[in-house]
Amino acid sequence: MLTVNAYAAPSATEPLVPVTIERRDVGPKDVLIEIRYAGVCHSDIHTVRGDWGPITYPQVVGHEIVGVVAEVGAGVTRHAVGDRVGVGCMVNSCRECENCRAGLEQYCLEGNTQTYASVDRDGTITQGGYSTHVVVDEDFVLRVPEAIPFDKAAPLLCAGVTTYSPLAHWGAGPGKKVAVVGMGGLGHMAVKLAHAMGAEVTVLSRTLSKKADGLELGADHYYATEDPATFAELANAFDLVVNTVSAVVDLGAYLSLLRLDGTLVNVGAPGEPLPVQVFTLFGNRRSFAGSSIGSIAETQEMLDFCAEHGIAPETELIAVDEVNEAYERVLRSDVRYRFVIDVATLA
Repeated sequence: MLTVNAYAAPSATEPLVPVTIERRDVGPKDVLIEIRYAGVCHSDIHTVRGDWGPITYPQVVGHEIVGVVAEVGAGVTRHAVGDRVGVGCMVNSCRECENCRAGLEQYCLEGNTQTYASVDRDGTITQGGYSTHVVVDEDFVLRVPEAIPFDKAAPLLCAGVTTYSPLAHWGAGPGKKVAVVGMGGLGHMAVKLAHAMGAEVTVLSRTLSKKADGLELGADHYYATEDPATFAELANAFDLVVNTVSAVVDLGAYLSLLRLDGTLVNVGAPGEPLPVQVFTLFGNRRSFAGSSIGSIAETQEMLDFCAEHGIAPETELIAVDEVNEAYERVLRSDVRYRFVIDVATLA
């Protein structure tokens, strides 16, 4: 077993602290990754604070991981020592269910193995990327193209694919009108990606405080949802609305923005139920859907797309001992637009 430095939550109410954890020995199909950067996701905060249910402590979170291959198992064929690689939100799945066989491991019917706070194949609890090293099955390790700045690549492994997947699935592209609800870590990536796909992009944010950013990043239009006139003006306007907000919103108001056969898809994950008035769906044959991260193949597709189009998240690089302050700033929406931990500060 390899003992490595990490930063963990000791409980749901205490700050994260330095710890050491053990990583399993490198098996025949495993890759040992020396982690260089780890993104800070709102999901990390929800998890360690118990918002999505009880977890086992101490818990190391972080599922936006990039680093360099330090060792490979004897049977590894996809990666080599020295490769730039990444790990996203999952590190295994059953490989046998209908969804896994279709290449959609994120929807594994047995439940995929999450990068942290999940039961691993050896019965231990998975520990995430706020650490110096991680051991992952080669099938769940991504190739990070050289064209993507290494310190900015990490958030693509969650925020990038979480927004890319619904945009690709519901056909965002030329001739399509896409609205992005929320201009945060997920939302700003959705704007960049939808713009690169060729869609006409509108941001729907509570205020106009980030309008300049939204337009600079690729939005064609920007509206404040606190203005009631917005929903009247934009009624029946969009083919796709991507809701990135992890809070309760008035779904009826956003569903009313969909044109015939339009879809409102949630990628934000609030802890409370979102009520839907069915009669709102009847109008324009609207759909309300959810989308969860992306498959391994789709994540690689997203990374290659970002490299081709020069897309990277807007990030703020922090030392690991700044992570508790970063959590508070995320909750205040005081980040432009994603924190990334320099893991060299943990070594």
